Amino acid sequence: MPIAIAPRMPETIPHELQTMLGDLHEKHRGNIAGNVATYIPELSKVNPDEFGVCVATANGQMFEAGDCDRLFTIQSISKPFTYALAMDEFGAAKVHEHVGVEPSGDAFNSIELHGLTNRPFNPMINTGAITVTALLHARHGAGTFDHVLERFSTIAGRTLTVDEDVYESERRTGHRNRAIAHLLLNFGVVHDEAEAALDVYFRQCAIQVNSRDLAMMGATLANMGCHPVTGRSAFSISYVKDILSIMFTCGMYDYSGQWAYRVGVPAKSGVAGGVMAVVNRQLGIGTYSPRLDRFGNSVRGTEVCIDLASRLGLHVFDCVNVGSSFLDAIL
Repeated sequence: MPIAIAPRMPETIPHELQTMLGDLHEKHRGNIAGNVATYIPELSKVNPDEFGVCVATANGQMFEAGDCDRLFTIQSISKPFTYALAMDEFGAAKVHEHVGVEPSGDAFNSIELHGLTNRPFNPMINTGAITVTALLHARHGAGTFDHVLERFSTIAGRTLTVDEDVYESERRTGHRNRAIAHLLLNFGVVHDEAEAALDVYFRQCAIQVNSRDLAMMGATLANMGCHPVTGRSAFSISYVKDILSIMFTCGMYDYSGQWAYRVGVPAKSGVAGGVMAVVNRQLGIGTYSPRLDRFGNSVRGTEVCIDLASRLGLHVFDCVNVGSSFLDAIL
């Protein structure tokens, strides 16, 4: 009796974007330039060699390479999202009475306000971000952080938590941010409970995410404020343009001009090693690598995004970028 032979299953061909991420991860994982952040003591304890790269599409597909499960704290990548919440709750006119939209030209933790208005320059630096959190605190009081965490979880599409050790480390050593809070209080930019609002700011920076979360949060922005998988609206579509504009001009600290020139998409970095970038109507990009350059941006994350922009023509002014249909061929 003849032996039945099972039909040979066709080989699975990796998606072109998945292959590209694998190549870029391999290319950059040997780059050991930069140093981990030490001014927050708990951040100095991380493994400097961890490296994850994720891309989420506006229709919910996910591609990844490396340490994409590794949790780290969101830090300054929280800033565009609290700005979004404040815009949703108060409207642009009210928010901009308290914080401007201009690049500062100073370090992200500079203790300085705009000389003509006595407002923070923009919401992507510490003076502006603390002001935005204080606005939320003036409305929500003791419930502010729970409100922020719930909304961040909606944006990420899963329940997020806080790294209590990093929070305590920031709270214990955050004297420069306390000086900023009291400067803001002195000029009447924030309400009298500046210390309580600052505590919310320390907690929001200690929210734990991974590279997948950052990619999906970026994809939520790319998808006009609607989470690509859950379908839940995270914030009003009317303010997405404002959020992305501020990220484009101010999101990468003192490297923002170079980023606009070399990558050409809105982005935000954090000193724990995360980078989140947004390709409007198309992609969210999330990377994690804790070695930072002198500006406070992830060295590997920056280089990966430069390569992705070059290979896919993502720069907003790239002659081959024909808009939201550009990636249809590979997605």
